[in-house]
Amino acid sequence: MAEAHHKNGEQVSENWDTVFNALSAEPRRQLIVSLLDAGPDRSVPLPESAVMPNVPPDPETFRHELHHVHLPKLADEGFVTWETEPFVASRGSEFEQVAVVFEALHKEATDIPNSLVFGCQRLEQERQNSIGL
Repeated sequence: MAEAHHKNGEQVSENWDTVFNALSAEPRRQLIVSLLDAGPDRSVPLPESAVMPNVPPDPETFRHELHHVHLPKLADEGFVTWETEPFVASRGSEFEQVAVVFEALHKEATDIPNSLVFGCQRLEQERQNSIGL
């Protein structure tokens, strides 16, 4: 009995590691949020649905990274499915495993430290001060 309990605990830990690894890059987080906003049976256009607002990446590099890094990582775990023509993504069979993280964060939004929500405001203010705005 103790062995089964231990193995179950290891599996749960591995599952969480997989979810947090998948969510460890901003384009992947942004895509999951876009899919949450789109609804269960809808696809979202790429690359724009994986771009963080107000932080435009180099378009060619970003498309390459999506195609060869971010989308395969999410698809390998069943979190998303994607196609190249048209370049779109949809919820995968295991989407709820990553969606629940964002749903939980949304419920607790008022308790999230400002540095995780507004951390860049200080940097932007410093940049504006340095150029005399």
